[in-house]
Amino acid sequence: MQKSLTVAAFVLMTLGSFLGVEMVTASFAKANFSSAYDEPLPKKPKKPVKKQAKKPAQQSKQTIQAKKRQYQLQQRRIAQANARTRYSRAGCYSFFDCMRQKKRYQRRASAVSLGGVDRLTRSTVPWKESKFSPGAIIVRTPERALYYVLPGGKALRYDVGVGKEGFQWSGNSKIVMKKEWPSWRPPQQMIEREAAKGHIIPEFMEGGPDNPLGARALYIGGTLFRIHGTNNAASIGGAVSSGCIRMMNTDVIDLYNRVKVGSRVYVYQ
Repeated sequence: MQKSLTVAAFVLMTLGSFLGVEMVTASFAKANFSSAYDEPLPKKPKKPVKKQAKKPAQQSKQTIQAKKRQYQLQQRRIAQANARTRYSRAGCYSFFDCMRQKKRYQRRASAVSLGGVDRLTRSTVPWKESKFSPGAIIVRTPERALYYVLPGGKALRYDVGVGKEGFQWSGNSKIVMKKEWPSWRPPQQMIEREAAKGHIIPEFMEGGPDNPLGARALYIGGTLFRIHGTNNAASIGGAVSSGCIRMMNTDVIDLYNRVKVGSRVYVYQ
């Protein structure tokens, strides 16, 4: 039976070629149909490769320690210059004369203007608001000032930098932690926000003179904010931070030595 079918197929193909009729198999016809009418799938466009900016190299501990020693030496020299200036500007010409005029030249401690160089801005001012107990910290954002309340109706006033527009806040809390030469771990929101501006900041930075948190940090409970020093003295007096309160390193060291953990903090906008 199979041989007879094969012979019949051969006869039909011979007859078709004689008559000019093209004979094709079903599989061949299906292949031609697919190639003629099936459209190729569109290729997905390749995603552009983003060039990642190189992260700043981490400095060694020896380099950081050397910078700390250099910074401390610089602060001693500035402190000596401030002391000499306080005596000369008080209008006194001897040690005992200046002792009698202590109140006069104590308020002139911020008279030295070094233009962007870390300096002492502290001054003693009268304080009449009895609702704040001694040891409390009051930040007045519009005034760009921080007050540390003293006994006897007085307070220490420091110049500060505050949050820029959109990052200012108000409230009250307390100091929950203190750190010398604090390390910095910026929040992810800040990293993404700065990256959108083209500024790449590291996920972690060891404490030291190059650290944006400066020489000391006082951590405000219940918030992501701190009262801290800065490596950019020219920013003091402006609205420049992401909510933290900035101080001159000399000022924040002075405040750090006075404030105790648990002290109340009041921020007014």
